[in-house]
Amino acid sequence: MGNTHARNPADPPHAAELSAYEAACMADADLRSFDSNLRTQTSHAIEALAAGVGVRALSFDSLREVTGCLMEMNQEVVRVILDCKQDIWGTQELFELVEEYFENSLQTLDFLSALDKCLKHARDSQLLILIALQQFEGEDRRAGGADRFARTLEELRNFKAAGDPFTKEFFRIFQAVYRNHVTMLEKLQLRKSKLDKKLRYLHAWRKVSSMIFAATFAVILICSVVAAAVAQPHVAGALAAAASIPVCSVGKWIDSLLKNYENAVKGQKETIVAMQVGTGLVISDLENIRVLVDRLEIEIQSMLQNAELAVEEGEVKIGVEEIKKKLSAFMKNIDQLGVQADNCSRDIRRARTVVLQRIIKSSNQ
Repeated sequence: MGNTHARNPADPPHAAELSAYEAACMADADLRSFDSNLRTQTSHAIEALAAGVGVRALSFDSLREVTGCLMEMNQEVVRVILDCKQDIWGTQELFELVEEYFENSLQTLDFLSALDKCLKHARDSQLLILIALQQFEGEDRRAGGADRFARTLEELRNFKAAGDPFTKEFFRIFQAVYRNHVTMLEKLQLRKSKLDKKLRYLHAWRKVSSMIFAATFAVILICSVVAAAVAQPHVAGALAAAASIPVCSVGKWIDSLLKNYENAVKGQKETIVAMQVGTGLVISDLENIRVLVDRLEIEIQSMLQNAELAVEEGEVKIGVEEIKKKLSAFMKNIDQLGVQADNCSRDIRRARTVVLQRIIKSSNQ
C-alpha cells in the first residue's frame, strides 16, 4: 500500500509520513503483513464502490462492503492497542514495590533502634567490667581474707546479672528484616528485567503508530472515492471534509504517546534502580552488622563465663585476668558496631530520599 501512495505527486504533504511508513514496513514482518491485508481490504472496498458507480448509484451491498472494510481495519488497530494497553499502563506492580520498599526501610530503622538499645546495654556492661577491674586492682594489693575481693565480686555479679544484650527476639527481628530485603532485591531485579525487555522491544509499539497512520490513510482514500461517487452535494461535502483530515498529525500524536510511554518506562526503571542500589547497600550493612554482633556475642559469652568462674568458683584472679585479655577487643567491637549501625541508618535515609526524587522526576515528565 505504501509504495503507491509514496509515489503519488497529488499528495505531497504526506510524502514524508508515507516514506517513513514504507521504511517501517520493510523493517518489520508484522507490519508488512498488516500492510498487505490493509491493501487487500482497501482495494476490495474501492472495487465494491466502482461496481456501485456502474449503475450510477451506490448499492446497499457496496456500502456494506465499505463499512465492513473500515470496521475490519479499525478492529485490527484496536486489537494491537489492547494487546499493549495492559503492558503500558499496568503500573500497580511498581506502586506496590515502592510501598514495600518504604515499609522495609521503616522496619529496618526500627531494628536499628533495637540495636542501639543493645549497644547501650553492652556499654553499661563494659562500664561494670571497668569498675570491677578498678576494684580488683585496689583489693589485690590488700592482705588476704574471706572478703578480700568483695567489691570486685559485687561488680562481676552485676555484670553477670546484666546478661547478654542480644536476645533471641533481637536475632528474630534481624532475620526477618534481612529476609525482607533479600526478597525485595529479587522482586526489583525481576521488575527491572521486565522494564529492560519493554525498552528493548519499544520499536514494536511503534507498529501501532504505523498501523493507525496506514489505516487512516486508507479510510481517507475510500472516503475520497465515495465523495466522487455520491451525487448528493451535502453528502459529498461531508465525505470530502473527512478526506481532508491531516493524516500526518495522527502519526505525530501516536508518536507522542509512544514517546511518553518510553519516558514513563525509563522513569520506572530509574526508580527501580534507585531502590535496588538502596536495598543492596542495606543488605551489605546488615551483613556487616551480623558479623560484628556475632563477634561481640562470642566475647560477651566468654567474659560471662569468666565472671562466673570468679563469682561461683572463687577463682577471682584467673577470671579477672581472662576478662582483661578480652576487654580491649570487646570495647573495639562495640564502637565498630555503633559506627556500622550509623552507616546503615544513613544509607537508608539517603536511599529513601533518592527514590523519592526519582518518583517526583518521573511524575513530572
